[in-house]
Amino acid sequence: MSGPVGVEPVGELELVHAFTGPMPTGVTVSHTGRIFVNFPQWGDQPPATVAELRDGREVAYPDERWNSPSGDDDAQAFVSVQSVVVDPADRLWVVDTGSPMMRPTRPGGPKLVRVDLTTDTVAQVITFPPEVALPTSYLNDVRFDLRRGSAGLAYLTDSAMTGPNGIVVVDLHSGRSWRRLHDHPSTKADPLHGYLPVVEGRPLLQRPPDGPPKPLTFGSDGIAISADGSRLYYCALMSRRWHSVSTDALADASLPEQEVADTVIDEGDKGAGSDGLESDDAGRLYLTAYEQNAVLRRLPDGQFETVVHDPRLLWPDTMSVAVDRHLYVTANQLHRQADYQGGQDLRRKPYALFRTPIDAGPVLLR
Repeated sequence: MSGPVGVEPVGELELVHAFTGPMPTGVTVSHTGRIFVNFPQWGDQPPATVAELRDGREVAYPDERWNSPSGDDDAQAFVSVQSVVVDPADRLWVVDTGSPMMRPTRPGGPKLVRVDLTTDTVAQVITFPPEVALPTSYLNDVRFDLRRGSAGLAYLTDSAMTGPNGIVVVDLHSGRSWRRLHDHPSTKADPLHGYLPVVEGRPLLQRPPDGPPKPLTFGSDGIAISADGSRLYYCALMSRRWHSVSTDALADASLPEQEVADTVIDEGDKGAGSDGLESDDAGRLYLTAYEQNAVLRRLPDGQFETVVHDPRLLWPDTMSVAVDRHLYVTANQLHRQADYQGGQDLRRKPYALFRTPIDAGPVLLR
């Protein structure tokens, strides 16, 4: 017997892995099908902040030592990882916020680390100077275009809750990095314009156990690169709008900031707050919809459609398009954390990694 009209799930959602320990955020799938996940240091005491899923187990990756930092400024170990992304050349990159429990960063902590998947060893560490990864910075997610320069460029979002937001650009050959759209309105949260996210029927606010609730102010978070590499899409976590910017402008470190900002396009209201963004090689853009337990997709003609809608998608966080022509997505109940629930942790394990078929592959700019 079918349920009431309107609550039937849309699309196919296959459970890939159930997490019975700490909550995950990021996921990425290598071109040979290896799956990597990460667990930020938000209070769950994960045994490793980066792991590979092997035979149903979460195994510290690339090893225990890299998951055992000596402090928040350890440049030779992962401090608190927010995302893992396999690049177009099938190399794993790790975005280390250097900010456990959202603490102020210290030089050496925030970094971008490349792991060689053939040898399972770290091949490159790019740390960020304090004028790029500010004390307030929370580096969130990354996308790549390996065609630019001699070794490619990386683009990261800074989703800081209390400081300037923006986009960080990295030259992967020299390790040089620079900020773009620094505190630009398009990178900022939207509570000032009346945006109030409603998740599981409840307004999502910072709710301390002993004070009045306050709007959340996380900025530029989700990031995706267009199939041709010409535009970088990004969205603040606390906004239903999203924007794009010219990658030519981002890539030119000598361009005046205003000329970069002049290339920003307001992509409109996407009807949902989104944590993750992603793109595929068919020119489509994916958005998690944490208010609706869904993943949406914008087609090349600008129309939106629902890829998957399912009550199990409790806070869809990060997406990864894999060469197996599936979209992978983590669901981690982020909104049920104690910070947003008056000091009560309302999360219920397990957390989940799902996938859904999409009939397209990843954007491989190489």
